Amino acid sequence: MNVHEFPAGGDNADGPVHFSPPRGTLVAKHEAIGEIVEIAGSGARVEINGRRLAELAVDPDPSVALSGQVGSQIKIDSGRRWLLANVRNLKVTDPEAGAVTAEIDFLGEGDEDPASGKLVNFKRGITGYPIPGSRAYPVTGEDLKQMFAADERANIEIGTVYPTKDVRGALYIDALLGKHFALLGSTGTGKSTAAALIMHRICALAPEGHIVMIDPHGEYSAAFKGHGELYNVDNLAMPYWLMNFEEHCEVFITSQGADRQQDMGILSKCLLQSRARNRAAEGLNKLTVDSPIPYALSDLTNAITQEMGLLNKATDTAPYMRLKSKIDELKSDPRYQFMFSGMLVADSMSAFISKIFRLPARGKPISIIDVSGVPSDIVSVVVAVLSRLVFDYAIWSRSEVQRPVLLVCEEAHRYVPSDKSESGQAVRKVLERIAKEGRKYGVSLGLITQRPSDLAEGVLSQCGTIISMRLNNDRDQMFVKAAMPEGSRGFLDVIPALRNRECIVCGEGVSIPIRVAFDDLERDLRPASSDPLFSELWRQTGDEEAMVGRVVKRWRAQGR
Repeated sequence: MNVHEFPAGGDNADGPVHFSPPRGTLVAKHEAIGEIVEIAGSGARVEINGRRLAELAVDPDPSVALSGQVGSQIKIDSGRRWLLANVRNLKVTDPEAGAVTAEIDFLGEGDEDPASGKLVNFKRGITGYPIPGSRAYPVTGEDLKQMFAADERANIEIGTVYPTKDVRGALYIDALLGKHFALLGSTGTGKSTAAALIMHRICALAPEGHIVMIDPHGEYSAAFKGHGELYNVDNLAMPYWLMNFEEHCEVFITSQGADRQQDMGILSKCLLQSRARNRAAEGLNKLTVDSPIPYALSDLTNAITQEMGLLNKATDTAPYMRLKSKIDELKSDPRYQFMFSGMLVADSMSAFISKIFRLPARGKPISIIDVSGVPSDIVSVVVAVLSRLVFDYAIWSRSEVQRPVLLVCEEAHRYVPSDKSESGQAVRKVLERIAKEGRKYGVSLGLITQRPSDLAEGVLSQCGTIISMRLNNDRDQMFVKAAMPEGSRGFLDVIPALRNRECIVCGEGVSIPIRVAFDDLERDLRPASSDPLFSELWRQTGDEEAMVGRVVKRWRAQGR
């Protein structure tokens, strides 16, 4: 029997198929909607009775009503097992008979309960393929509960599985963090609120956790006031001597080409001399320019002056003067005081690491590092230092009780760009290294970006879990699909059709790919990232002159 010859009343009923069911009638959920006609390694082709899809559309169970449609699930009878599959696309093959062909991707399998015939014991992946001719059936809300129900592993609930209203979508925390994750979405899709929701859920589950979040726009301070420690240029106090040699070069050296190589040689020699003068360097056999030993900026400029005094020709003083003038500029410019103040010469490394990494957390497991006030020319160096401290601490603490750290990087495409430009190489290198090696040492990386196609190739593919909200750009969509395992790619086809605050989750953090509508977040827990309402704000007036005066005053004082 051809699939489009299935009678509407069941396999044994007589009579023609009606495209629309009689008003007020409900169609039995156990009736087949089609049969397998072709099998491949990752999926199969199913011939579906289009009239049955129209009949199912009126079912009160939203899971049944959507079964067989693009992005939905169907189940396939395979002996004593049910195979669950995701519908990738639909194509009409016989308009008169109402026959439709669907390509499907297998998600997992479960046992058939002998008493009820329902799906039980669902597991990801399949152990055996169905044979051509196997019947396909709609998936019910009960089936979805079996598929998406979180097991005993530690998990956080983030929302409701589409299209249900009661099946909860959960992320397995150890798999999510153990193999890195990426949160993607175009501007305006609710990405910042989703990030805040996930972080709040993690903090509630692990109040003694250790999370460092780089916030380039100052959005997240509002969301974690009272729940985490907030740092910006006013209270960060990050010592300049924590920089390694590469980071020093990005800040202190402005020349290019052969001049840059000459300047680097001078800086290396003088920096090593300056570090060696500190008491903390006493007794160290392997003191290098990268060692995080405190030194005074005045010692560095004195060393440069001393080296310059050893020269015979006055014409050779240019590189020394370049270095000295740049260091003097950083010391005198108030915008750089959070890092290059003379007050930061003390050995505060232990206190700084304890403060930033939340060791101990004392019920506030997250540090929000607001870098929006950091001068643009050293933002990438500040992020590089913080990221490298996370990684280096993990490496040098291997003999201690492990304290894993999660590093969350908002606007990640800024720091790990796909084009290998000269600037910001230090931050790019350390984040790429964390992506590749971090999980061995207990460092987890969370990347948040609106432009995944601008991320360095390979970094996104290192993320075991991808949480994708709507992406409007074709190039971004293709980039995300290429980074996902084969079986999930059809599922990602619905990314352009997602509503705001909806996402597709694929990878290690979930049992199978899911589409989730995020929970509402209380207003006082949301980031300050809402778009201005022009239609309302442009109707208001008053106090403009005084407001401009206050803004100019803050502007000139470089205050916030």
